[in-house]
Amino acid sequence: MPGPVRIGGFGGAEGLAEYLRDEHIDILVDATHPYAAAMSRNAAKAAAKTGTPFIALHRPPWMPVEGDRWTEVANAREAVRALGAAPRRVFLALGRQEIAPFGRAPQHHYLVRSVEPVDPPLTVPHATYIEARGPFLEADDRALLETHRIEVVVSKNSGGVAAYGKIAAARALGIEVILLRRPMLPDAPSVATIAEAVAFIDHALVSGIESARPA
Repeated sequence: MPGPVRIGGFGGAEGLAEYLRDEHIDILVDATHPYAAAMSRNAAKAAAKTGTPFIALHRPPWMPVEGDRWTEVANAREAVRALGAAPRRVFLALGRQEIAPFGRAPQHHYLVRSVEPVDPPLTVPHATYIEARGPFLEADDRALLETHRIEVVVSKNSGGVAAYGKIAAARALGIEVILLRRPMLPDAPSVATIAEAVAFIDHALVSGIESARPA
């Protein structure tokens, strides 16, 4: 999609509010990852502070179906405890910024998949790293789990289809999944699909244009 792209933070809610004013932003859409709670909070605060029309795109979480073996935990530290003391072969599909707590459980064999290199690596004797970007197909993830003889998958409940392959593959193979619960997000207007977000944008733009016209 053509248009300017900014990479990096804004300096909290105040910095984002300043950016909205300076760039004369008409509408703010929070389309961040469901686990990017801090950014979502800052977006809601900045929109309220500047009076900018705001909508959050919150894709629904995955829901368990027959055959799933899920254990839900609050965070990565609880996931480490849920793995138990006995050595297991673990697929970590959390992203590189969330895996540090697993260094406290060096008895396990870890398979780590991340978009960017894990640096520094886990301080454990047995870890394999894969750099890959989704979407991931169920067949490919099933082959991955079988090749590495994975016994448990640790993942976020991201929702959507791009990362669901590992969940479906674990179900098919009878493998346990430890899921990190979603964080609390700000109480703000939200939609579940891109189409609904676009409809909100269209309505907000039309309403703004009509309100600016003379009676």
